[in-house]
Formats: sequence, structure tokens, C-alpha cells
Amino acid sequence: MELELRHLRVLCAIADAGSVGRAATHLGYSQPAVSTQLRRIERHLGEPLFERGADGARPTPYGAEVVAQARDVLARADAIGHRRPSAAPRRTLRVASTNSPMLSGTVSRVRTRLPDLSLTLTSVYASSRIVELLEEGTVDVAIAADYPGMELRHSAAVRHRGIVTEPTFVALPARHRLRQNAQVQLADLAEDDWFVTPDDGAGWPGVFYDACAAAGFTPAAVHEFLGDQSQLQSMIADGLGVSLVQPTLRPIPHVAVKPLAGSPLWCRYVLAWRPGTVSEDVADTLVQSALAAYRDLVAQAPHLRNWASRTWSIAGA
Repeated sequence: MELELRHLRVLCAIADAGSVGRAATHLGYSQPAVSTQLRRIERHLGEPLFERGADGARPTPYGAEVVAQARDVLARADAIGHRRPSAAPRRTLRVASTNSPMLSGTVSRVRTRLPDLSLTLTSVYASSRIVELLEEGTVDVAIAADYPGMELRHSAAVRHRGIVTEPTFVALPARHRLRQNAQVQLADLAEDDWFVTPDDGAGWPGVFYDACAAAGFTPAAVHEFLGDQSQLQSMIADGLGVSLVQPTLRPIPHVAVKPLAGSPLWCRYVLAWRPGTVSEDVADTLVQSALAAYRDLVAQAPHLRNWASRTWSIAGA
């Protein structure tokens, strides 16, 4: 005889049922017919496959191997002609972000929390331009910035939620005359050269000049700068000027980061998105991921932790 699939099904049925009689009932055969079939299979293979007793039938060690092989063959036979459903294509979310140190941590967390979502990133300096990209539908979601009293403006096609509102600190050369101060009065920097980033379309640098005017001075010298943070810090370390910076900035050697007394300048980071493209659940995951990333940055910035322990708690606005 040659083994056929029906023979393998008999063996599996006996092993599953634990007796020839119950296997026969399951298969719709008579018990003598199943017993005869089993004897023929055992003669063909040359060894007993089951130990029969009053309590039923149990596979012999060799029988257990044969039953395992039979199950594998039957599973493969059942799969013939059945195509696996193709995996659904991953959805791509187009993300724009202004200069924010929380971006990397946010993206890492979103990839973990939403593994079926693929992110493409675009760096955009001006928050006003970010709004334009959202309005045009060029991007789906973005991290942008605005300032107290100057909330991000956009149409009903875009929504936004605050992530965190943070104070603005100042970066000084480590040998600066105010290096020993725990906090720096903005007015005490009236004669310093300043590195100031360009117009972001959301209120900067107007809020900086307003704060200077409120402190009673106009900056003596301003250098417009839009480069990477390492280049900026290198120039500050060389004593070429001072700059307002994000409080999570990790200073390089020969640079000191200090809070401004009275916290005259604040910046808010917001998540903005197109509600027709991004669901509330995804938007909430993005906000929570960004906030968690920001907390990690705070943990790595002792100058901010020291200040925050006295005056501040992290909260979205």
C-alpha cells in the first residue's frame, strides 16, 4: 500500500481522540473499519504506532513521531492553493518640525507606539511656513512654536494642541563677567553682542526686542544667525557674543547656560495637524510622545532642573 492523506487523518484522529472507537465516531466510520486501517498502516511502517488497552489507545514513541509528521503533512496539504493575505501597506505620516530638540525622542516613541505608521520628516524653520504647509496639505502634522499672547494662527482645516511652554535661557561664554550668577538680569546684557535667529513668522524676534525694551535697553550689536547649535555654541565659547537658547540645551565646554531673572521670555511648542488626515488618537499619541521626549531632555539639563525645582512644572498650554 501507499500512504495517503486519508491514512494520516486516521492516525491523527486516533491520537486526538485517545481511542479507536472515538476516532471512528469522529471520522464517521465503523470501529472495525478504523481498526483494520490502523493495522494496515502499522504493517506498512513495520512497527506498532499505538498501545491499545482498556483505557484507550496511546501513541508509542515511534507512533508519536509519525503522528507529528502526519500533522505537518496535513497542514501543508490544507494550505495548498490558499494564498496568504498580503500585508496592508504601512500608512505614511508626513511630519514637519521647527528647530526642536524633542523631535528625535518623539519620532522614536511614535515608531514604537504606532508600528504600522511610517514617518517622513521635513525640517522647517519658520512656524508660519509650517502652517502654510499644513493648509496646503503638503504635510499632515507638525511641531511648531508660538509665544504667550501670540497663539499660532491657522484656518479651521488645522488644529493644534500645546505640548510644553518653556522659559527662554541665555548662553554665555564660561568666562563671562556674569558666570557666577545663578540667574542673569536681561538688562545686565545690554552691552553684549547678541546672536539672534531670524523671523519665524510667529513672533520671534519681536518678543526678544520687546523684552529688551521692557528691561530698558536696545541690544548694542545683533548678529543674525541660523546655523546648527554646535556652531553657535562654538562662537559663544570663543567669547563672540551671547544668545537666547532653549533651556534644554546641553552646553559644550566653555559655555554656560543660565536662566533669565523673572523669566521675561517664554516659548510654547505645539502639535498642529490636519484633522481630516490625522485622527485624534494619533494626535494624542504624538503629543504624549513629545511630552515624554521633553521630560527626557529636562532630565539631561541640570541648569533647567535646578531652576524648575523652584519655579516650574512641565505642562502643555
